[in-house]
Amino acid sequence: MRANPEGRAYAHFTIPSGAYTLKFPIMDVLSKEDLKRLLKRVPEWEIDGKKISRSVEFDGFTEAVDFLNEVAEVAEDEGHHPDVDIRYGKVILMLTTHDAGGVTEADVEVAKRLDNLID
Repeated sequence: MRANPEGRAYAHFTIPSGAYTLKFPIMDVLSKEDLKRLLKRVPEWEIDGKKISRSVEFDGFTEAVDFLNEVAEVAEDEGHHPDVDIRYGKVILMLTTHDAGGVTEADVEVAKRLDNLID
């Protein structure tokens, strides 16, 4: 992790050919106040340390796995993947931006999209 002159963190990658260097900004971790304000958009999600989480109940394992397949499509589309815990018919989704070290706006945006799969 590096910082640009403005002090924003970014990840630094080099393509295997060595011909190009890619840089992209890493989002800032939300303040507690901003996180609480943004979570009003996704009221089923709760602050859980350095992540946000939501649990969803299904009638059985197959339904839970079908839901996770839909979650995977959203995650791939967003390029942002939740941590998942599945127990028979219960799925717990957890979002954090690991590179930033906490919850960012990207996590809240993905939470909104995942809520659309449920509601």
